[in-house]
Amino acid sequence: MPGFACTIPAVPTVSRDDAAVRITRWDFAPGAVTGWHEHGWPYVVVMLADGILRVHDGEAVSETALKAGDTYTRPAGIRHDVMNGADHPIAFVEIELKRPGAL
Repeated sequence: MPGFACTIPAVPTVSRDDAAVRITRWDFAPGAVTGWHEHGWPYVVVMLADGILRVHDGEAVSETALKAGDTYTRPAGIRHDVMNGADHPIAFVEIELKRPGAL
């Protein structure tokens, strides 16, 4: 599935990956993208900086302005490509819940 036409990759840094969770910090230069991917587990995102997330779901692009500290959740099975739509670097922490009851 095609995503955004961008060659700047966002930079993932995994800080924890065990049987219960995977915690990844994503750092985005302006215009950087995650690349097309699908989430195998439900997840939580915590914004570390104000920014604009552009999300390509394979059919349409949505744009959401978020503030540092904002959070959102998504179920397993989400397929998308995420782009930094801001004119400055942004970052967020993504917490994938592999076994929610195990925490």
